[in-house]
Parts: sequence; C-alpha cells; structure tokens
Amino acid sequence: MTPERVRARARRRRRWLARLSVALLFLGSAPSRIGPAAPPPIEEDDAGVLVTVTEVHADRAVLWLRAGGDDRLSVRVTPVADPAAARTFRARATADWDHIVRIPLHGLRAGTRYAYEVTAGRRQAAGTFTSAPHPDAEAPARLLWSGDLGGGGYCRDVEDGYPIFRAMAARRADLFLFVGDTAYADHVCGMRPHTAGNSFVATTVEGFRAKHRYNRADPAFQALLRATPVYAIWDDHEVRNNFVGPDEPLMPAGRRAFRDYWGIDGGAEEPDRLYRSVRWGRHVEVFILDTRQYRSPNAMRDGPGKTMLGLAQRRWLLDGVTTSPATWKLIVSSVPLGMFTGGVHSDSWSGANVLGYPRPGNGFVWERDLILGTLREENVRNVVFLSGEVHHAELIRHDLEAGYAVHEFVAGPLAARRGVRRFLDRSLNSRSLGSLGFADNFGELEADGRGLTARIRDRSGAVRAHLRLTADPTGGPWL
Repeated sequence: MTPERVRARARRRRRWLARLSVALLFLGSAPSRIGPAAPPPIEEDDAGVLVTVTEVHADRAVLWLRAGGDDRLSVRVTPVADPAAARTFRARATADWDHIVRIPLHGLRAGTRYAYEVTAGRRQAAGTFTSAPHPDAEAPARLLWSGDLGGGGYCRDVEDGYPIFRAMAARRADLFLFVGDTAYADHVCGMRPHTAGNSFVATTVEGFRAKHRYNRADPAFQALLRATPVYAIWDDHEVRNNFVGPDEPLMPAGRRAFRDYWGIDGGAEEPDRLYRSVRWGRHVEVFILDTRQYRSPNAMRDGPGKTMLGLAQRRWLLDGVTTSPATWKLIVSSVPLGMFTGGVHSDSWSGANVLGYPRPGNGFVWERDLILGTLREENVRNVVFLSGEVHHAELIRHDLEAGYAVHEFVAGPLAARRGVRRFLDRSLNSRSLGSLGFADNFGELEADGRGLTARIRDRSGAVRAHLRLTADPTGGPWL
C-alpha cells in the first residue's frame, strides 16, 4: 500500500472516530426518559398535604394548607401540655384559590408548644409550632435566616431535593426568616437533573403560584415548615429580576401569588401591605421590610425624592425601631446595605461600585443614610440588619461614627448560583467579621438579654463563621 493510501485511510479513520464521538456525546446528554436527565412528570397531588405555619405572634398564627383536589379538611390543634384544650377546625378548599386554605388560629397561649393534625380525604399531615413568648417574657430566641431558593440551574435535585432544609430543620429554631427570592419566577431550571414542573417563566397568577408550589412541595422544605414557623418577604425574583413595583406590569400577579402562598394579610386598609413586625419575648423584635412594592426607579438620580421604602413604610420603621423596648432590633432587608450587587444602576441600598467606591447619584444612599442617621441620633443600640441577595454569607460591622455601630448579617443562597465575598461600601466604614462564599448556606441567631450569637452554617449544618455581640445599651464594647 502506497504512503498516500495509508495517509488517506488514516484521515478517514479519524473522521469516523470524530463522528462517532459526537454521536455518543449527543446520546449521552439527550433525555432518555429512563434516567435522571428526564425525570417523569409528577402529579401535583403526589406532594400530599402541603403545610406552612406562618405569621406567628403571642396570641395568634396562620396555618396554611394545600391539599390538591381534596376539598374538605379537618384540622385539630392542641396545646402539647394540655390535650383537653384541643380545638377542631373544618374548612373547604376550592379550585378558584388554588385549593389553598388558611386557618387563622386566634386565642393562642403565649410561649406555648402546639401540635396539629390535618386530615384531607385519605391524606394526613402533622406538625408542631411554638407561639411567640409574651413581650415581657425573659425568653431567649433562636432564629434562622436565608434566601434565594431554586435559581436557574439549581431547582429541586431529582434525588436530594433541597438538602439544606434538613440541616435547618435539625436546628429546631423558633422562627425562620425567609429574606427574599423565595421562588425564581423568571428562571427556568436548565440542564441539571431536577424534579419536573419548574422549567417555565411565570407571567400569570397561576404561573406564579406554580413556582411557589414547586418549592413548597420539596419534602425537606416541608419537614422544616411543619415544625418551624416562617416569616417571608419578597425580593425581585418573585416577579422579575430587579423589578420596580409601581412600574412593573407583572407585580400585581406576582404579589397576589406571594401573599397567597405565604399567608400574609395586610388588613382592610391596605390588604397588599407586606411590611410588618413580630415581637419575640422581651429581647427581640423583628421588623420586616418590603423593598420592592414602593420603590422609585433604580435609574433615578439619588436624593430626597428617591425612595426604596416609600414614606409610610419609612415612618413606620423609624417609629417602631426608635421606640422598641426590645434589647435586639432586627431589621430584615432583602437587599444589603453596604455592597455592590451588579448593574449600571444599583438595585440595593449602596451606590458603590464593584471596588466599594461611591458612584454619586446611584443607589438609595440618601434614604439609607437618613435611616442610619436617625438611629444614631436617637442612640438606638443593638441594631442588626439581616439581608440576602448577594449569594454569599457575611458578618459585617458598620462603624457609623466613634462609639456607634450597627451590624449587618448576610446569608444565602439556599439553592441558587453561589457567589463570592465582595468589596464593602467604603462610605459606611465597614469591615467583615467573617464570610463564606461558593456554598449554600443559612444563618442562625441566638439572642437574649446578655448578647447575640450569629453563626453561618453550610448545607451540612457545619459552622463556617461565627460572631458574638454583647448587648450594651450604654455604648460599651460591642465585641
């Protein structure tokens, strides 16, 4: 065989091997419907009875239920230490409200452990919760906080679901503060193996509800919610990335689904109000902000006319925090105070660039500094902001002036793209006291009259950063 024929045969063999490799790669990556690349669709009713305990106070709470097609539900609620005081509630679910049932639990005893049992047709669910201690009670508080659940590419794993909730449930906390991006309505799941039902972008009330329902049906998340009351607030992905409430046509639909699935009722005067507070004994009061519904456009030049909270909410916050007798004032903001979150026009409080230097006219700095300045002028001590959004965890101290500081604790994601530590806003004289990047995570707080301990835990529950603050209303050492 001539050298030319040998070389031609070798070229044909290489071309054949290349085509075979491409074909094998395609066959290996294409959905086969027999493995995790294409999990079979699940029926909604396969999730059973979905349960969430929310809006818990010393004398009341909301038991949120969804039982698929079962219309009639029976619920028995019992003080664990007093079975004779059991109460039974009956309700009917209807398709026009997505088979959701909310049972208001009034007349609760403060600081009391309750058990509940739900029957819906042949299905049953059970759980426990503890009502808030009386405002004068000398009771410690253990709270969890985090955000960002089910971002694109990080939907419920086909085998493990959302594993972080198993570690969170093991903490047996009093409350879980869900600090935003409770669902990613504007994302699809991507190519990773995941439980079916979430690969669409929501544009209707029904679609937004389905996004929440997908996350809510995760077994590990249900285990947490059946034993740990939750307070949730939205950020942007419950509707659309970086949305501005008054200008966003999808906001009414996204807001309705958010309220439907988190049991929030703003009252007769403003039913869509989402900002609210909860007192947990003598030492903790939580103020939960709505940073979306009332905000000015991000591109608007910063100044007195630009607001993230709106005048009414800002007044409510300042009045509440400056007059609160609680030792610790926890302020939940879905977006952080002091770091760049991306984009030409800042979507967070800070107007700083990626290196932490100010960008004049950017962000919501005027309003942020008005709030912080008021707290400083009123000498409000032991203020901690809890936030999310940036997909990494960080414990931050903002030294606003000599002898006065506030802290900001950031956590997340629960299951979304993982981020890395960022430069802090230099205008706040900030410093990091611990951080965790490139990892799913949640935060844990333990607070009483003596101090507050903050821990950042990873998906396994291991502590990756921690900090101890000493309660000192007279302005002594914080650390």
